[in-house]
Amino acid sequence: MLQLSPTWPLSAMFVLYPVAWMLGVSTFIFVVLAVPMAVQLRRRGSVRVPPGFGIWLILLLWVLLSAMMLGLRAPNTLPPSGGGRYLGWGIWLANYLALTVLMLYVLNMRQRELSQRRVVRLFGFMAVVTVIGGYLGSLLPSVGFMAPLNYLLPPGIANQPYVASLMDVRFAQVQQVLAGEDASPRPSAPFEYTNSWGENIAILLIWLIVGWVVLGGPVRRLLGIAIALAAIYPIIYSLNRGLWVGLGISVAYVAIRLALRGRMVVLGGLALAVGMIGVLVVATPLGRTFDERLQNGHSDDIRATLSEGAVTAANHSPILGYGGNRALIGSNRSIAIGKSDDCKQCGNRELGSNGQFWSVLVGQGWVGAICYNGFFLYCLWRYRRDHSAIGIAGSLVLILMLFFQFTYGALEATLAYALISVALLARNDQLRRALAPPPPKGTVAGLRARLEAAGNR
Repeated sequence: MLQLSPTWPLSAMFVLYPVAWMLGVSTFIFVVLAVPMAVQLRRRGSVRVPPGFGIWLILLLWVLLSAMMLGLRAPNTLPPSGGGRYLGWGIWLANYLALTVLMLYVLNMRQRELSQRRVVRLFGFMAVVTVIGGYLGSLLPSVGFMAPLNYLLPPGIANQPYVASLMDVRFAQVQQVLAGEDASPRPSAPFEYTNSWGENIAILLIWLIVGWVVLGGPVRRLLGIAIALAAIYPIIYSLNRGLWVGLGISVAYVAIRLALRGRMVVLGGLALAVGMIGVLVVATPLGRTFDERLQNGHSDDIRATLSEGAVTAANHSPILGYGGNRALIGSNRSIAIGKSDDCKQCGNRELGSNGQFWSVLVGQGWVGAICYNGFFLYCLWRYRRDHSAIGIAGSLVLILMLFFQFTYGALEATLAYALISVALLARNDQLRRALAPPPPKGTVAGLRARLEAAGNR
């Protein structure tokens, strides 16, 4: 009988994600694979949790309790109606729980079952897939297809707007962004939205560089550098300003960490690489696209309106929020300009749709937003002394999560990658403690060290 590895759910989560996307079910892959992960955790008995986990549990509790607020109307929004709000809340809760299980699963795997390098290389695989998806979206923006699963669903389910959007698989979102152009193709594959592609490529490239360039052999190192350079083209043509700023933050953070450790040779190499990339962008048509995008903030007014509305909603229900997003009355121009048969894209945009922070703020109030940020800030502080490649990369992912939350949503893949990064930081801390000189046997610290070492065997 075929014996599966204990880590097969994690491998399947990465390897099968592109397949799930093509089938239109990538939204649910984390929930499905969390089931065998939870079963394995249950069989292991005691489960270790990362530092600050209590803060995360409060957020989960708040997502659950916020269901009581789903029937209430937020200020300046349309009255909630229909069962869609309960479906949306249920998907939120299921994903939060599934991704929590994922974090605990990675954290509790023994080193001989799941090494740090194995997890990082799975990230690298997904980075390659995302770069390929970026080229598909940039070069073949009009290509799309109906997911095969759509033909198996009953018409009553397939015609639901939410399900129909999942079944309509496309390589890119084509939007009017640059002045003088009717449409701009923005890569999204293998994710649903171009903004999701942007934040995920930023996180995945970090782990690609660690796993393939820093920790890899000569061949893998060259491949890693080539893939990172190849990513420049779809990154520029994604017209994603948040991604560009995030990459700038990444370079600055790594430079500061290297300078503090006195790694001046490596810092010099980083500066040279950034300079060469800058010259490459400026000396090619990519530079023109980059400049035009910076001068065209087509979504700035909409984002400002949604952010202001989210704060107003949270101030009216600061403890539990409203359980989910709310449709704004009218538009950023006038309360009288909303959706109509003649303009189905006009107005009525959702409060909470312009970033994870605003989504949590509307859905779970100020308490939820504080807990969400508090968990990542605590982890960032807790592992600030980890100067290894994995430690710097994991901390950088948390910084990007705190930055991206104001412009991008995090559920599902992005939050999954962030919580896996938390688990990697916690595992790294355990390894560091295990390799440290043992305290005297007669002390409490010595007893704690031996217990932790026994748990890692």
